[in-house]
Amino acid sequence: MEHPKDLCPGTSAIVFLLLTGLLYLCVWSPSNPLLPFHEPNGSPKNYTGVEFLVKDELDLALEEASMPNKTVIIAVVNRAYVEQSVNAETTMLDLFLESFWVGEDTRALLEHLLLVTVDQTAYDRCMFKRLHCYRLVTEGVDFGEEKVYMSRDFVKMMWRRTLFLLDVLRRGYSFIFTDTDVMWLRNPFAKLSLNGTEDIQISVDKFYGDPRPEHNLINTGFYHIRSNNRTISLFEKWYSLNNSTWKKEQDVLIDLLRQGIVTQLHLRVRFLETRHFSGFCEDSRDVSYVTTVHANCCRHINAKVRDLTAVLRDWKRFKAAVTKYPNAAGNITMSFGWSPHSGCWNSWKPQH
Repeated sequence: MEHPKDLCPGTSAIVFLLLTGLLYLCVWSPSNPLLPFHEPNGSPKNYTGVEFLVKDELDLALEEASMPNKTVIIAVVNRAYVEQSVNAETTMLDLFLESFWVGEDTRALLEHLLLVTVDQTAYDRCMFKRLHCYRLVTEGVDFGEEKVYMSRDFVKMMWRRTLFLLDVLRRGYSFIFTDTDVMWLRNPFAKLSLNGTEDIQISVDKFYGDPRPEHNLINTGFYHIRSNNRTISLFEKWYSLNNSTWKKEQDVLIDLLRQGIVTQLHLRVRFLETRHFSGFCEDSRDVSYVTTVHANCCRHINAKVRDLTAVLRDWKRFKAAVTKYPNAAGNITMSFGWSPHSGCWNSWKPQH
């Protein structure tokens, strides 16, 4: 068989150029559909520096729990709040979750609750209950045991919580923060201003009807906050003061309010009436309006569990009576009264 003659140098050069052009069209051309990034209407891309959006665990947890408007409900728990003590009938977490079950228009809100756990036991219990869970790790600190009100570890835990919530705001999420010793008897969103005019709507220990920030005893156990530059600046200023004093975060925020931070940052703040957002410091006198009940003015978890158990019992009895005797609903409402919060009152007495 005859073999073809060697190609001349000029022919070889032409063949090389043709192959090079074909290789460019097939592989490197921006119009090649085999490339992973294709934007026919955009500007040419530099594919040697492709950036990927990487979401961390908190991003994913917030995304899963979020409402369509990027609002979540956040609560923080530790082992002491999820494990049942020998002297308690239930746990704080179980009472908290039960309130969503027996409350009015509250069950669906559990889909938007993100439970932030500060130790492994709390995280395991959260996962067991099939909730939206996030494990907040703080190196070198054990937040698992009960932190007695105003103890040094209690103050540390409150400040760590504040830093975490600042992170949530920076990620563009608005939220209701709620302590787990708050019973949700009705949907609070029905009582909150949701038209975007308020930056912060916060509960108080006692309601005086005075809109001036310096005249209100706020309680950071329940509040709604919108994510924007003003609220982020507030939290940044607030958290920056955590090393300047051993005050708990709530007292530092009260100081900032009295010093005019609302005016300085052009914040719009609303103080929630205890008629709707009540607590042990000041009970709501009208059960037909009460939305939440907070075990504030209380020192120990066991005392809170005891008295909040009574709150849910009172609520269920009220609902059952109104359902059974609808024509007497008015009289039932007028005669209603909460059981005494004797466990919490006694929690302030010296322990012997």
